[in-house]
Amino acid sequence: MAAMTVAQTYPQLLSLADWRALGEDEDTRTELQEGVLFVLPGPAKSHARVISRLVTQISAQLPDGVEALAEVDLVVDSSTPATVRVPDVVICAEFAEELLESAQVEVVVEVLSPGTRRTDLVTKRSEYADAGIGHYWIIDRDLGVLTALELTDDGYVGTDHTGVFSTEKPYPLSVDIDALSL
Repeated sequence: MAAMTVAQTYPQLLSLADWRALGEDEDTRTELQEGVLFVLPGPAKSHARVISRLVTQISAQLPDGVEALAEVDLVVDSSTPATVRVPDVVICAEFAEELLESAQVEVVVEVLSPGTRRTDLVTKRSEYADAGIGHYWIIDRDLGVLTALELTDDGYVGTDHTGVFSTEKPYPLSVDIDALSL
């Protein structure tokens, strides 16, 4: 029903200015994909737990001036029709603009859910690569796997990790994958 209401209210493709004019809404979570407004369900408790534990692990290791944030709006493409996503976690500079642009983000993390699996694995992977986001991590909590993707001239390339994932890019970080889903 919500999708029908949104489509009836916003029959045209939205620009970034149109989307920003909607204002902050604490009752619904929305993303904008190529000008189309999508209303998303909030994360399940187990999903939120993974996000919270990941932010806690990462935050303790980040250098001064860098932060990990959960579920903030990220402008992936500001041209009309615009694309704005709400990644599960982003790593960015603390001084980044209030409305994050893709150029301000160093790592985007998505935790797979049954309803967003294809979007996270295919659509967002393509969007984040096109936006030039250097690192995209995908966590499959059912399998206990973190896929760490790094942007190259040929698109994202990466590897799957279980147990503890350690990286030097963009910062020295270790993530205890098993501890995310306990």
